Amino acid sequence: MTQHDLIVIGAGPGGYVAAIRAAQLGLNVGCIEKEPALGGTCLRVGCIPSKALLESSERYEAARHELAPHGINVAGVSLDLAALLKRKDQIVGMTTKGIDGLFKKNKITRYQGTGRFLSDGHVAVESDAGTEEISAPHVLIATGSKVQMLPGVQLDGAYVGTSSEALTYSTVPSRLAVIGAGAIGLELGSVWRRLGAEVTVFEYLDRILPGMDAELAAEAQKVFTKQGLKFHLKSRVTGARREGDECLVEVAGLEPQRFDRVLLAVGRVPNFDGLDLAAIGLAPNQRGRLEVDESFRTSRAGVYAIGDCIAGPMLAHKAEDEGMACVEKIATGYGHVNYDAIPNIVYTEPEIASVGQTEEQLQASGIPYRKGAFPYQANARARVLGHTAGRVKILAHAETDRILGIHILGTRAGDLIAEGVVAMEFCASSEDLARTTHAHPTLSEIVREAALAVDGRAIHI
Repeated sequence: MTQHDLIVIGAGPGGYVAAIRAAQLGLNVGCIEKEPALGGTCLRVGCIPSKALLESSERYEAARHELAPHGINVAGVSLDLAALLKRKDQIVGMTTKGIDGLFKKNKITRYQGTGRFLSDGHVAVESDAGTEEISAPHVLIATGSKVQMLPGVQLDGAYVGTSSEALTYSTVPSRLAVIGAGAIGLELGSVWRRLGAEVTVFEYLDRILPGMDAELAAEAQKVFTKQGLKFHLKSRVTGARREGDECLVEVAGLEPQRFDRVLLAVGRVPNFDGLDLAAIGLAPNQRGRLEVDESFRTSRAGVYAIGDCIAGPMLAHKAEDEGMACVEKIATGYGHVNYDAIPNIVYTEPEIASVGQTEEQLQASGIPYRKGAFPYQANARARVLGHTAGRVKILAHAETDRILGIHILGTRAGDLIAEGVVAMEFCASSEDLARTTHAHPTLSEIVREAALAVDGRAIHI
């Protein structure tokens, strides 16, 4: 039986980063991953391929509709979907191979197969080649998440599918139904809308982007509607199935509707398939997560869990930080994640990005706050780019001025939010941001103006 200091089960963002950091700290690491390619859902069929499609579809739409005002006349623009998908696959392949190289560089032993607990510290790796047993005093569960199912929705892997299938449509569907108005549904819905599909989004709640700032989510919905997305809010999908060459979607209170493709995107749930947690006396809680302490330890000695397997937002960067903090705790006794400064980004156009608390959360907690906001439309750089929809909103404590939340709707919001994350990590005040010089002309000036607006002294509006 091969002995390691640490066994990591899962090579997604949390698992592979934890494995690399542990190896840097001198631990002998074995990492189990069932897929041939490393990187997990995020790199293979999630974050990276979806962003590749978003970028390509944005450029296609720009070539068709946004270049004329710049004096650039383009005639006969056409879509080569096969080439677009090939580029996406090449990016994914390059990225996953890069992780494989990092494993070799850091002397991490990679096991391809499904990890299954035998007892404390003992794990079986099951594959087509057979079963291999390995052991370690520390085992980290980083198995990520899987698509959440919806009763009545009959997945067939082609016509009615998940985000994985929506990344690989061989033709542009004429009519696409998206079930769920969260990040995944809106991003992939935007991709296929730009490429020519008529997209209808069904959402059970009375708003899009649950959990994000309500004011900016409502503003974003108006922008997306203007772009061509159709929304049915407060709509409970009771069924979706393939019928011949079409799909039938049933919604409570509405007549059944027909589409060419259906994308189920109502969320994700932790993935413990094949782990046999019962073998070591572990079980998920009522929310389907594993409970851990501040050191990511489960109730079983030497067994840890991170990422989508435990409480908190299902975000790749959250899993990465937890993976690093967990193995640093194991190796050095120290490790920390600041859960108040974890950004969340939706990569539509305009993008939506946030960090910290929303107005709704502050109001529910009774925390006194002041608000400053500044629109993209009043920023010279945004006008030059031709993307003026959206705003930056900063929430600061009414008494201490400490920044409690930053919320951005607008182009490149995902890049701008990094400044807010750093500010909150170092407990900055809105005055700190307002007094910091921002280069001109840049979009970052919108952040500074929003900080100035907290005190009612924005300059350019």
